[in-house]
Amino acid sequence: MSSDIAIRATALGKCYHIYKSPADRLKQLLWRGRRQLYEEFWAVRDVSFEIRRGETVGIIGRNGSGKSTLLQMVCGTLAPTQGSVDVQGRVAAMLELGAGFNPEFTGRENIYLNGQILGLTRQELDARFDSIAAFADIGAFLDQPVKMYSSGMVVRLAFAVMAHIDADILVIDEALAVGDALFTQKCMRFLRAFRERGTLLFVSHDTGAVINLCQRALWLDQGRPRMSDESKAVCEAYLQQLFESLQGKSAVPAPRKMTPARRSTPPVDQRLRYLNASPFRNDLELQIFDPRAASFGKGGATVTDVSLQDDAGNRLAWVVGGETVTLTIRAVAAKALQRTIIGFFVRDRLGQNLFGDNTLLASDEAPVNVRAGEAVEARFVFDMPLLPVGDYSINVAIAEGDQGQHVQHQWIYDALIFKSHASSVTHSLIGIPMREVAIGLTADDALKEPSQ
Repeated sequence: MSSDIAIRATALGKCYHIYKSPADRLKQLLWRGRRQLYEEFWAVRDVSFEIRRGETVGIIGRNGSGKSTLLQMVCGTLAPTQGSVDVQGRVAAMLELGAGFNPEFTGRENIYLNGQILGLTRQELDARFDSIAAFADIGAFLDQPVKMYSSGMVVRLAFAVMAHIDADILVIDEALAVGDALFTQKCMRFLRAFRERGTLLFVSHDTGAVINLCQRALWLDQGRPRMSDESKAVCEAYLQQLFESLQGKSAVPAPRKMTPARRSTPPVDQRLRYLNASPFRNDLELQIFDPRAASFGKGGATVTDVSLQDDAGNRLAWVVGGETVTLTIRAVAAKALQRTIIGFFVRDRLGQNLFGDNTLLASDEAPVNVRAGEAVEARFVFDMPLLPVGDYSINVAIAEGDQGQHVQHQWIYDALIFKSHASSVTHSLIGIPMREVAIGLTADDALKEPSQ
């Protein structure tokens, strides 16, 4: 295997034998293969891929699609029925909650037990213990038996140990699905830092996390590879199939295409008049809505126009970050719609949702019902955030129903694309225009300089 390849799977498959009764299992042993008293269930079949050193790859799919089975074969904890998998480098894996932990041992004892299983010496664990304990942040529970831990605390401890292994390859299976928001963010920061030096194989149902972390993604469907490509494209296709499995085949597939133009209006943030006279003015160039942009849905309504407008209703082709804009979405119903909902998301180039909203709460007390052939319009007025330099898109959708149950009639990916050409924002996903920013000395005597 090439030294540049960290993981290579070739025609990998795992088959289980399903018996109708325990007696059939015994009979099968006695028949010595001359009769087959079981049914074959292929959890994974014909999966091939290569992951290069330093690459981050996500695996997505519905429950039962074979994701965990595939990871276990990659890690060597499960033998494949067919095919082969080659791994170069030390692997640290987090496949199940507390795998390798003894529930009767304390957290402290399990750190040493699990760390040595993963290849660290006692001396190395002594040197890293304080850092592991700080990462886990479970306080006095560190000296309590693990059987007393919540599932979130088990994940904290297991992830903390794994984060301190000198691994070349990290394999993570839904580790971030349990735990509070602060710990999840801590784990994400660690994973982003690890990408700079190692190879990451990441399984999650959170497509946003996959898009954020991973360069490529593999979509498994009923144990077989369905799609392998750039992570944003795979996650969008997966979400579309997920919607269609709930409400039927999409009636509005289409390709993508867009074209540009320009213009601008006054700002809100008190500092913007200074920023707008500098090279850091947040210029956003808008492209024109294309009704043929990629979309899916039941087809009960069609979005006919998406635009950003000024206070006078003029269509904008150039926006300055911080100014007030109106996002207008127009649609025509092909059938009668009950409790119509229109919404949008603004996404960055990685497909991360930056902000968005919908009309559900605004129309909750007076639902909007639309007859077939009628047009409907939604307007969202907001201050455009300051955006880092890069490409962005607005995804829009029209549906009917409520928060719990609704039918997606059309969801359009990248309905309106725009580009941020310059910005003062460098260390966050967006900047929020401030109504007021002030600094001054306090009148508090305790903070005054002592008199001479």
